[in-house]
Amino acid sequence: MTKTELSPSSRGKESHPIAVTFFAIVLIALCLWASHWQYARGVARHHRNFIIASHVDLPPTTLDVIGNNLIAAEWRKVSITGRFDSSHQILLRNQYSQGAYGFDLLTLFTDSAARTFWVDRGWIAPGQEATSTPKLPPTSSAVVAITGRVRLDNSLPQGSFFAVSPGSKNLISKWNAQSKTTIKTEDFYIDLLTASEASMTPAVPVELPELTDGPHMAYALQWLFFAGLIIYGRLLLRRAR
Repeated sequence: MTKTELSPSSRGKESHPIAVTFFAIVLIALCLWASHWQYARGVARHHRNFIIASHVDLPPTTLDVIGNNLIAAEWRKVSITGRFDSSHQILLRNQYSQGAYGFDLLTLFTDSAARTFWVDRGWIAPGQEATSTPKLPPTSSAVVAITGRVRLDNSLPQGSFFAVSPGSKNLISKWNAQSKTTIKTEDFYIDLLTASEASMTPAVPVELPELTDGPHMAYALQWLFFAGLIIYGRLLLRRAR
């Protein structure tokens, strides 16, 4: 063996630090990606909270004023006149309020401009059994004026929900709130706040989401800290050689 030739054990010792360094770089990259992901989520949530806070206190407007600019108008109050359709109602499951899980009641509504959309009439308590229809609030067939918040229909839960069949004591799972084939609806729905007919005003209106930025920024800093620890640990291993 010449002086320049390395034994197998020597080559292993040479390659070991390279593998450790490569592994450390991969971990650092993952930490930086996770930090950026949490930061982006924090920025998006802060922006959402700003939009909600700035829109909910604006005076009510109309759907005609909003036009097609639904994204910019989400969470704004609107005043609408039209009729509810009690033959088309949906119960959204697993809605939490007042310390219990119940339903949100969606009822189809057609306004004076012939636009059809869902109106979320707030939270109602569950029935005595899982498959029994809960006690529903009355639905007027007269023309009513309502005030509610504009919501994009993609914020509704996905999937099929309990459809309320008039006169039935059991729930039927067959309708989808986003379905454009079964029922033609607009690309928005309304969270009902008040109605000109007192019986139509929800006892428990849909609550606003909690306007906090959450832990995302703290998590972003945490991942940066983890990346720093990896760098520090790799330097300690290098000095220990």
